[in-house]
Amino acid sequence: MITIKNHAQIAKMREAGALLHEVLEQIKRKIEPGITTKELDRYAEKLIRSHGAVPSFLNYEGYPASICASVDSQVVHGIPSSSTVLKEGQIISIDSGLILDGWQSDSAFTVGVGEISEQAQRLIDVTEESFFAALEVAREGYRVSDIGHAVQSYVEQRGFSTVRALCGHGIGREMHEDPSVPNYGQPGHGARLRSGMTICIEPMITAGGYDVKTLGDGWTVVTSDGSLCSHYEHAILITDGEPELLSLPGYHKEEKR
Repeated sequence: MITIKNHAQIAKMREAGALLHEVLEQIKRKIEPGITTKELDRYAEKLIRSHGAVPSFLNYEGYPASICASVDSQVVHGIPSSSTVLKEGQIISIDSGLILDGWQSDSAFTVGVGEISEQAQRLIDVTEESFFAALEVAREGYRVSDIGHAVQSYVEQRGFSTVRALCGHGIGREMHEDPSVPNYGQPGHGARLRSGMTICIEPMITAGGYDVKTLGDGWTVVTSDGSLCSHYEHAILITDGEPELLSLPGYHKEEKR
């Protein structure tokens, strides 16, 4: 069931989103060659709890960490480890969520570790750009599939692929609510977007094909062909005009042009 949030609930989700944004910005500044993904996870949990929030990923369906740290061909759900030492030239996506006063936020970014190749940086850029392309149709009156079509069109025109086995989602009191928000498909299908809906749009874009597989740990999803993957996500509020980015406070459309 899709829930429409009222003004008080949206205000709570803004607070959760603003806190998560600050946590992820601080994590981003710590990413460098030589650090382990477990160190990043410990840092994230400490930051989240220091502000009176709870890391929503930790123990979610048995997941053992507060962040997902996915390196190179890992798409999502990479489990932080003391044995995973980041190296110059890699790319890493950090996905995390938190609960503040009962309300959730969820966001992800991908960055390079030190100096990275031009192709890897282009993949990261196109992934982020596809999210903002999707915002053009993330408003009242459009349908969920319009978002996926916008992402797919943008990335495929630039020679990349969008993962089809995973998708975005509604968010609120629960991390995953209705509706599912795929990153591909034909426009004009699925639930109609309504003002007050809160959803996460999260393109997962590969430099090769879109097929993925899950590793033996039961969590880590990787590209089947070993190609690089980039991930970008924000929780947003649907309005009758421009959507509001709950996990990117202060965003202005003009800054992305």
